[in-house]
Amino acid sequence: MSDCGCEPPALETAAQKHALRIALALNAVMFVVELASGLRAGSTGLIADGLDMLSDAAVYAIALVAIGASSRFKANAALGSGIALFALGLGLLAEVARRFFAGAAPEGPWMIAVASIALVVNVIVLRLLATHRRGEVHLRAAWIFTRADVVANAAVIASGLAVLATGIGYFDLIVGAAIGLYVLREAVEIVSEVRQARRTV
Repeated sequence: MSDCGCEPPALETAAQKHALRIALALNAVMFVVELASGLRAGSTGLIADGLDMLSDAAVYAIALVAIGASSRFKANAALGSGIALFALGLGLLAEVARRFFAGAAPEGPWMIAVASIALVVNVIVLRLLATHRRGEVHLRAAWIFTRADVVANAAVIASGLAVLATGIGYFDLIVGAAIGLYVLREAVEIVSEVRQARRTV
């Protein structure tokens, strides 16, 4: 290691890797759970949240690879995360449009149960990454992704309660669209962070 002070201490790097590995494993599992449950329950919100879990797992994997790499590589990794998140947001909005014309009312209890599990998982991950959120840009990108997940989980739970109370499936579509728009906003924030970081490289 050089003496320039530009690399994080070994203990900090180990802590980052540990947090990201746990986050990666949890999100990979929840992607499978939420996608399968969303298809089972006919819920756009759950499918959207499941795909968001997949994108998060990819971001955590990229952040793991970026640890110890150059500042330019880390900025590029974060930029890739932002682009992936933007594409996901557009895909979610397209799925909402498709289900608006060809979908049935989702099952509220399934939505609430699975989204509640996902919320607990994402709160755990958010706490793991909290100590690193003011670090380098690739780690900030991972934290932003997770923060978006927590908001999305809460929205799906609210949607499930509304569907359960009224039997109206449009609540699920509204939440799916809101998650898509929120994901797009988070993608823009990540890209903005990358631009700021590149000015200092």
